[in-house]
Amino acid sequence: MTHPALAPVISAENDDERWETVRRRDRAADGRFVYAVSSTGVYCRPSCPSRLAKRANVSFHADCDAAEAAGFRPCKRCHPRDTSADDRHADSVAQACRRIEAAVKDGEPVPSLADLAAQAGLSPFHYHRVFKAIAGVTPKGFASACKTALARTGLAAGKSVTETIYDAGYSSSSRFYDGATARLGMRPSDYRAGGRGADIRFAVGTCSLGQVVVAATDKGVCAIHFGDDPQRLVEALQARFPNARLVGGDAGFEQTVAAVIGAVETPSQRCDLPLDLQGTAFQHRVWQALRAIPPGSTATYSDVARAIGQPAAVRAVARACAANPVAVVVPCHRVVRTDGSLSGYAWGVERKRALLDREGT
Repeated sequence: MTHPALAPVISAENDDERWETVRRRDRAADGRFVYAVSSTGVYCRPSCPSRLAKRANVSFHADCDAAEAAGFRPCKRCHPRDTSADDRHADSVAQACRRIEAAVKDGEPVPSLADLAAQAGLSPFHYHRVFKAIAGVTPKGFASACKTALARTGLAAGKSVTETIYDAGYSSSSRFYDGATARLGMRPSDYRAGGRGADIRFAVGTCSLGQVVVAATDKGVCAIHFGDDPQRLVEALQARFPNARLVGGDAGFEQTVAAVIGAVETPSQRCDLPLDLQGTAFQHRVWQALRAIPPGSTATYSDVARAIGQPAAVRAVARACAANPVAVVVPCHRVVRTDGSLSGYAWGVERKRALLDREGT
């Protein structure tokens, strides 16, 4: 039976891109949409291994329900409604992350991509894509993040830089120093010294959400935190870099604080402060996507994951939101659960609700 060509139920604006993912049988696109073939009456995952249909016979749909509402039936080869394969992939990636973490912590060689792929029963090429889609980083990137975390702990505990390098599993000092400033936020020797030599300007202000501390390096704002006790806010800032020189903000810095408070009280007011955010490439992509959510709007974690092109990395997106160091300016409060309910917020769900209420959401 031949079905008439039906209008896609999602915007056709990105159909060329969707078609390319179907041509590549890109598993990373699974879950973002399904495609239907009018000549067969069947709809499939983007990664379906069946023979490629003619482009003229293909339409794109947001999900399985939309495709079936348009009169198509699920493919018996790729089983687009079956999430068991996705669940297995998520479990295998979680196991791989635990293996990598344990290896870094114990000073053992990090499992190779081939080793991890074999454990999951996939080819290295395929597993690399699956891991990145779910975790938000590659296996190599995840191992690097584990080593950086271990290095942070060692340096903060007062270990020498050389000792930390090898304890964290770096094969040479050059590998550690490459990009160390970007990962740690300052030179390793300064980090070990608790931020010695780093000047951080700060000021505490009062807004409708309580107290707010704003801190900045010479590059830009690095922290915006809410709380009830000004002293505790400053103590928390000092605890991260106990030997950094916290410098009270001058009159010029008060303008920065005023801009932050303005963003709290008047969400429609644009706040383009320079930022100095230290994080992974994935976190930066998430934070950039958050800044694209306008006042009065919300997005789900799944929406953000799709916006950065990694629809399976929902949990990683949630972690990046939780790690956001600059409240309001990077509006992680605009991210909600799929059902619209409020999820956690580092500075309290009540503050998140107040921000959204003020924005008319």
